[in-house]
Amino acid sequence: MAVAFTFPGQGSQSVGMGKDLADAFPEARRVFEEVDAALGEKLSKLIWEGPEETLTLTANAQPALMAVSLAALRALESRGFSLKDKVSYVAGHSLGEYSALAAAGFVSVADAARLLRIRGNAMQAAVPAGEGAMAAIIGLEQADVEAACAEAGQGSVCQIANDNGGGQLVISGARAAVELAAKLCTEKGAKRALMLQVSAPFHSAMMMPAADVMRDALAGVAKAAPVVPIVSNVTVTPTSDPDEIARHLVEQVVARVRWRETVEWFGQNGIATLYEVGAGKVLSGLARRINRDIATGGIGTAVEVETALAALV
Repeated sequence: MAVAFTFPGQGSQSVGMGKDLADAFPEARRVFEEVDAALGEKLSKLIWEGPEETLTLTANAQPALMAVSLAALRALESRGFSLKDKVSYVAGHSLGEYSALAAAGFVSVADAARLLRIRGNAMQAAVPAGEGAMAAIIGLEQADVEAACAEAGQGSVCQIANDNGGGQLVISGARAAVELAAKLCTEKGAKRALMLQVSAPFHSAMMMPAADVMRDALAGVAKAAPVVPIVSNVTVTPTSDPDEIARHLVEQVVARVRWRETVEWFGQNGIATLYEVGAGKVLSGLARRINRDIATGGIGTAVEVETALAALV
């Protein structure tokens, strides 16, 4: 049965993630060493020891989550697993696209770490603190959320940033507009409208300065066709073309993460099992709410590596 690998995004991080992988598999430990060397600092110490508030900073969380995902993959590969032979597609949620692409050989692990550090810093710097906001809207139809954003925007940025499925949409943009849109969504019948504790209005047009930074950064790294096609956040279509992938990574900074559609696409194109490679179980939970016919599994700990190997190799 066809398998796809998915890679988690920001919010899945936790202090201590990946430590048992590094202890159990030398190949996994080398990923953390490679990331430390690429960044010129001991990110691995922060990942394993904290403090949590420092790990959660965008510029740290993004390369940290990628490191854990790639450590899990290297652990699999050390035991005979081949991504090219066993997996039909890869996909990642926001920063997870970089993890997916490093896994598939589009960029090196070291370049992925540097790109994600640049991305995190650029996203943080794109909008002055306090000017942007994000809110989660639960239990309201997409058309109603879009209407609320349009009504609240009125010349300000206010848009859907994440379509996560299971009745969960995230909106992003100028603080006053997002706060008003959240209120309007409640009036339209949303079960909940929650302002999120985030540092910037991610995946909105306010991130355009960060998109410009990433265009330049991606132009400066070596790229290769991935050994497995990636299903893009931006287009929800598979591609292996390096130039197209780079364009999508730039567009992704300001565009909606279309995760519900991605999982639906997998179901429509023969994928029977989705493995979440890396920290946490966020994507697995979303997948179960979107399509219960697709089986899910996690590959983020040494035990989960062994379990996955039994099914995949």
